[in-house]
Parts: sequence; C-alpha cells; structure tokens
Amino acid sequence: MNETFNTTVQELKEIKNFIAELEAQKAALEDTIKQQMREVGKTEVYTDLFKVTYKPVTSTRFDSKTFKAEHADLYTTYSKTSTYNRLTVA
Repeated sequence: MNETFNTTVQELKEIKNFIAELEAQKAALEDTIKQQMREVGKTEVYTDLFKVTYKPVTSTRFDSKTFKAEHADLYTTYSKTSTYNRLTVA
C-alpha cells in the first residue's frame, strides 16, 4: 500500500488510543460520582444544572446459552447466521 494508507491507519490508531484514554477518564469520573452518592446515601441528586440518578435497574434477558444446552434442536431451528466484515488494525 502507499504512504497515504499508512498515514490513514496511523491516524486511526491514534484516535482509537485517544478514545480509550477518554473512556478511562469517563469511567473514573463516573466512579467518583457514584462513590459520592453512596457516601451521602442518595439515589437522586439535584444540582443547579443537573439531575443525577444512580439506581438499581432490573432487566430480564433471554439466556440463550442455557436454552441451547437444553433445547439444541429448537435453538438451531430459530438461530440466524449473519456475515459481516470486520476491520482490525494490529
């Protein structure tokens, strides 16, 4: 490939690294907010600018692993296979 391709791939890697750094900062800030809310025993906090909630959420999800183990024939019947292209830069 040419130099432009290499430059583009390098830029992509730099942006991915930057995003990873931002995600780490985001997680740290979220952890700080959660800890502060736990310390004051609140699940909702109102400020001049924001409403912040930190509450348990319950959801029900389909356990496909157990279903497949217990009903392999039905799992095969109702499973769909999809194909897509994955871009990997190592």
